Amino acid sequence: MNNRQLFLSHLAQTTDFPLLIEIEKAEGIYMFGPNGEKYMDLISGIGVSNIGHRHPKVLEAIHKQLDKYLHLMVYGEYVQQPQSLLAQALVKTLPESLDNVYLVNSGSEAIEGALKLAKRYNNRREIISCIDAYHGSSHGALSVGGNEIFKRAYRPLLPGVRNIQYGDKEQLNHISTATSAIILETIQGEAGIRVADKQYFKALRERCDQTGTLLILDEVQAGFGRTGKFWAFEHFGIIPDIVVCAKGMGGGMPIGAFIASKEIMEVFKDNPLLGHITTFGGHPVSAAASLATIEVILEEKLIDTVEEKAELFKSLLKHPKIKEIRNKGLLMAVAFDSFDTLKPIIDRCIEDGVITDWFLYCDNAMRIAPPLTISREEIHTACERILKALNEA
Repeated sequence: MNNRQLFLSHLAQTTDFPLLIEIEKAEGIYMFGPNGEKYMDLISGIGVSNIGHRHPKVLEAIHKQLDKYLHLMVYGEYVQQPQSLLAQALVKTLPESLDNVYLVNSGSEAIEGALKLAKRYNNRREIISCIDAYHGSSHGALSVGGNEIFKRAYRPLLPGVRNIQYGDKEQLNHISTATSAIILETIQGEAGIRVADKQYFKALRERCDQTGTLLILDEVQAGFGRTGKFWAFEHFGIIPDIVVCAKGMGGGMPIGAFIASKEIMEVFKDNPLLGHITTFGGHPVSAAASLATIEVILEEKLIDTVEEKAELFKSLLKHPKIKEIRNKGLLMAVAFDSFDTLKPIIDRCIEDGVITDWFLYCDNAMRIAPPLTISREEIHTACERILKALNEA
């Protein structure tokens, strides 16, 4: 059996129509097939490869850690240098109040931990989230998701969850002294890149302060330089009580974290002790890769180029079929009139060696979120191929 047959026979499938693109190697913004195919990755493996595939400094960090040790013990017991150095590096990128890091394996797991932390801290049970939010696919993360199509088959989910409209200041009045936390994506991703204004975030922070509600910001897609700041909330002049990250954090390795103040995080230490547990969270190889990723982002000043590159995409992607481009930095949605218009364009792009896709809750918009390392020449090439696909599809 060839690799495709093995994939279809023995790996659990998530749809009846997987892309079935076979990749043999990846480097920078490119992925390569077994027969010489070459693809530009314009979606970074869905927000993961912020510094490109197999960045040399990440590979070096992984190799060094492989020579020392792999898994030693469940999280939180042994002093492991990769975890400690990573936590220090993360805290340095954040406001002073966000000084305590809990390392996990993924974005969904980080969301689960953040929800538990909020409920344990203030002993409240109501959680508010947003319509068309996406926070992951595990049970608790799905519960605070905002699209019923993805939730209804798995009910009953967590009780006490209420959805409000992202960006609507009036609906912030639903936050009350009964609300443990409100969780929202700083930039709504799967809704098709929706960005609320600064006044909304100011009002959100004020309402949380008035009611004693914890503000959880999900930066799983938007963090690690993607929007032109290290953290997307920096654009809006507020500080969350808990921030969640993953995806672009690991340089291609699986890792996530939820970060809060030491005061908030300490509630996990007793009543019960081991209030949150993970076996592989902060795996030393992933932690070493994540530390290298942060160093690359900062040392190579990748954030400084994000806005210019985003503007270049927007200036080049001009076509009658394109109705709108929404973005915050290199987190972009190119909107068309319908999925029926978009799908053939995406298929044609893939045939021409450009990988893009649509959004879970916005199937008329093309996702563009390339590695931050993409060059201006590569942007020109990618846009030429997209425009060619628009004309031919």
